[in-house]
Parts: sequence; C-alpha cells; structure tokens
Amino acid sequence: MRCPRAALALSLMLLTTAALAQSKPPASPPLPPPAPKAPAADPNADLAFGAYQRGFFITAFNEASKRAQQNDAAAMTLLGELYANGLGVGRDDIKAAQWYKMAAAQNNRDALFALAMFAFEGRAGTNNPTEGARLLGEAAKLGHPAANYNLGLLYLQGQQFAQDFGRAAELFKVAANAGNSEAQYALGTMYKEGRGVPKDAKQAALLMARASIAGNVDAMVEFAIMQFNGEGTEKSEPAAAETFLRAARRGSPIAQNRLARILMAGRGLPADPVEAIKWHMIAKAAGAGDPELDVFMAKQTPQVREAADKAVKKWMSTVAAVAP
Repeated sequence: MRCPRAALALSLMLLTTAALAQSKPPASPPLPPPAPKAPAADPNADLAFGAYQRGFFITAFNEASKRAQQNDAAAMTLLGELYANGLGVGRDDIKAAQWYKMAAAQNNRDALFALAMFAFEGRAGTNNPTEGARLLGEAAKLGHPAANYNLGLLYLQGQQFAQDFGRAAELFKVAANAGNSEAQYALGTMYKEGRGVPKDAKQAALLMARASIAGNVDAMVEFAIMQFNGEGTEKSEPAAAETFLRAARRGSPIAQNRLARILMAGRGLPADPVEAIKWHMIAKAAGAGDPELDVFMAKQTPQVREAADKAVKKWMSTVAAVAP
C-alpha cells in the first residue's frame, strides 16, 4: 500500500481497502502459543505462581506438584504450562496435555484454552480443528479473552463455523473489554468498515487508541492515520507523527514509510532529509518501497545520503543486537 503521489505535499489518506487488508486479521487464524500465560495467582498457590512469575521454574514445578495432589486445577494448569514449554522440566506435550485435561475437567478456562491450541496445532495428537473450536467455545463461555478473540476469528473467516460478522463482533467485544489488544484492533476495524456493527469512526478510533496504548503495532498505524486525517478523533499531525514513530521503532514497515513521508514534507515533525531517507531505506529493506521517496533521496546531496546511510547501519546493528 502506497500513499497517492502528490510531489512533496504529504498525502496520508491511506486507509484504503488494500491498506486495511495488510493489517486486518489474517486469512488463517493466528492462534496464540499453545500454552496460556500463567493464570492469576491463587491465594493457596502463591509459592508456585510467584516462583513462575520470577522465572524460578523448578520451584514452581515442585510447588505446583504439591497443589496438584490436592486437586488444584490452577496448579494443574501451571504444570501443563511448564511441560508445554520445557520450563524447569523437559518439554513433554503428552504430559502437558494430561495436566491440562485434568484441569479442564474442572472447567479451568486457561486449561481449556491451552487444549484448544494443542488441538489446532496437533500437539500431543493429531490436528483436530473441530475439537479446537469446541474447546475455544468452552473457554470463551468462561470469559477467557484470547479464546473469545480466536473464536471470533473463526466466525469472521468462516472456519469451522458459517461466516457471521455479527457473532464475530460480539466475541471481539468480550475480549476487547477484557483488555485484549488484538480484539480491540479487530473490533475497531469492523467499526471502521461497518461490518457486523454499525459504521462508527469514533468508536473505531477509541478502540484503535486503546490497542495502540497496549502496544499493538497494527493499531498504532491505523490510529496514526486517523489522527492525521481527523477521522473519528481530533485531527493532529504532530500526534500522528508521534504514533507513527512509535510503530516505526517497533518495526512496522508501513509506519516507517509514513514517517519518512512526514519527515520529507515537514508535516507533524520538522522536515529532516537525513531521517526521512533513513526511515525510507529501512522500510524499503522490509518490502515497503516508495518511488517518490526514491526520487527525493536521489535529489539530496552526497553528504545527506551518507549521513542517512550511517543512520540506517546504526539502526540495523541495534535491531540485530536485540533480536532473539
């Protein structure tokens, strides 16, 4: 997706159908990792969950084992988590599934969600999307945010269920209200398009803002566009530039490209050809090319291009140093 050409006059009327297609939930459900985050600490299992949260996985395993012997579903789920990810013990999907199943039998929503992920991915058995969808439904009924989000994706995409935008929106709302940033972004997109819910730019902007604050990079990009255009929120080019900068630093090629255009034209931030070329080259390396910025770069002095090249190398070396 590229901005319409307009010489150096920045044009950021970006939210076209093509643009949205790059950032809306993908065609295949991006189901989260098979093991859930550690459940909220049970007062009777403080040692186990406290140790887990501090990274003392062997202690967590020992303490959870004690609680599991007392039929504690939360401790059983934690044991499943440890086995599923090889934390403090050797990774063992079979044992993880066994612990999850025992906890799920007591309607532990985290265990149900973890089993759903196992079913979708074929861990501890064959791939079984139908069973995965059923387990997601059970976890969603118990209010699990990620389960509601993923179940909403299945309805949105017509997988395992008939496509139903309204039902997807309902599920996304539950997850969004629980603070799930992916659901906030997905629901914001639906409000923006008027799919499954009435078209409402203000509600879309509110949800994008919430997801952006929570660190959702796609939401940052969409919210920055809305800020720049004054769509559903107060128009503010400086605020949009700041949001684009946050997303660019988080690695979004779209945000990097938009930021380069902002710095090229000096709207929202002072014009800065070195920084503009730097972000353009970083975005281009990630696949977000821009012929207009290529022309802009070619017109700069060798000193400006050299300074930008050094800035790009510094950025790339920093990114490589922090990469997992």
